Amino acid sequence: MSPHSDVLQQPNERMGRVFNIQRYSLNDGLGIRTVVFFKGCPLSCPWCANPESRSPKQQVIKREAKCIQCEECVLDSGESIDECPSGALERVGKEMSYDEIIAEIEKDSVFYRTSGGGVTLSGGEVMAQAPFAIELAKRLKGLNYPVAVETTGQGNARQLLALGKLCDEVLFDFKIMDPERAKTVTGIDLPTVLKNFTLLVEAGITVIPRLPLIPGYTLDLINVDKVLRFLQPFDIEEIHLLPFHQYGANKYTSLKMNYLLKDVQVPTSSDIDAIRRHVEAAGYRVTIGG
Repeated sequence: MSPHSDVLQQPNERMGRVFNIQRYSLNDGLGIRTVVFFKGCPLSCPWCANPESRSPKQQVIKREAKCIQCEECVLDSGESIDECPSGALERVGKEMSYDEIIAEIEKDSVFYRTSGGGVTLSGGEVMAQAPFAIELAKRLKGLNYPVAVETTGQGNARQLLALGKLCDEVLFDFKIMDPERAKTVTGIDLPTVLKNFTLLVEAGITVIPRLPLIPGYTLDLINVDKVLRFLQPFDIEEIHLLPFHQYGANKYTSLKMNYLLKDVQVPTSSDIDAIRRHVEAAGYRVTIGG
């Protein structure tokens, strides 16, 4: 059993598999948010900051910084990872019920009321667990919690529309705008994604486009202009720019995964400002981060 091996249990229809519930987030929608990160994503973006989100299964990772180099690692001996004396072994992915997730969310309800924030459903890709996410959003709306969702738009159109109608805003990522390169690099089906975006907007749902700025992939005016041309027919006022960072680099090491962008430099402030000014000149209000 390897340090990043998948544990075979699968969530049932009344359980969702979550790899993190992040409290007091300021970058995933309006105000102070609690972000529920669903596990599982059909894409393989090389810049992904949450590589532990890709597999839908529970995983075990090894934090090398905590490892005390035991003579026989419990992963190899067949013992429970709970027996690890240093705590270097960690399960990623937990099956949670609606009630369990909502109980965590309720701990921060005072912040939502005072900041105009709420709950954001994220991933991975939320649409990988669409039925559970839709029902969770219904329950949150029934409790008067503002709900947002972060998505790549890769998923079933009917389910995405159902989820979008339950949300106060949909944060929709645009990545590589060349269909063939997008498919090769990330696995995304760009025509389907663009159709899904159109479906959401035409249904009157508040959709905020977001563009990761990734050197060598999306951080260029040609790709940005393709996004702007696609958005031109829609009544969109705001775009979020998400500059590339290296915060997730160590996770690849823990998961024994190859990280292709380890030597890529983060964009400079002038790089980001050039894109910001270009998007603003097209008539959009720009938020860095978002």
